[in-house]
Amino acid sequence: MGMPLPRMTFAEFMAWESEQSERHEFYQGETFAMVGGTRGHNRVIANLTRHLGNHLDNGPCQVFSEAMKVQIANDAILYPDVLVTCDKRFKADEQVVTAPTLIIEVLSPSTQGYDRGKKFAIYRKLTSLREYVLIDPETRRAEVFRPQIDGSCLYLDMTDSGALTLASIECELPLEWVFKGMDSEAA
Repeated sequence: MGMPLPRMTFAEFMAWESEQSERHEFYQGETFAMVGGTRGHNRVIANLTRHLGNHLDNGPCQVFSEAMKVQIANDAILYPDVLVTCDKRFKADEQVVTAPTLIIEVLSPSTQGYDRGKKFAIYRKLTSLREYVLIDPETRRAEVFRPQIDGSCLYLDMTDSGALTLASIECELPLEWVFKGMDSEAA
């Protein structure tokens, strides 16, 4: 997240952001520029998008990465690294998802605290959300949070299990697939 821009209303942000070449997130009047990711960050996003897309092919759910906005009431517009929505009511020209089933954030040192704290708290307002996943390319960690009916959250550390198990979409991905392409040939 970059420097905050002048405060805006939700409607002002939506109009302004549609004319920007860069992506910006919005939360309760504050706007933040999104920063570019590293090679490892982008590699993990590409791996997840490809494998989840293959898994979901011909089903009701769709996977999106980075450029699709998630709207939380009129409070927030966020850009998850990867999201899956099973909402069957949509138009092809939509720019916003309001009912994601699964959200995955690929951590970077500069966004880790935000992704674990404030961003997760915002996402938890989504009644559609069944899983929130944090993937750390540097440490190869895979953590899954499953919101429960009582408002609590089930935490599952899948780092040592060898697979990322996503109950929300009945998918199990070997972690070697998630992190494939992260290591270069020895120099």
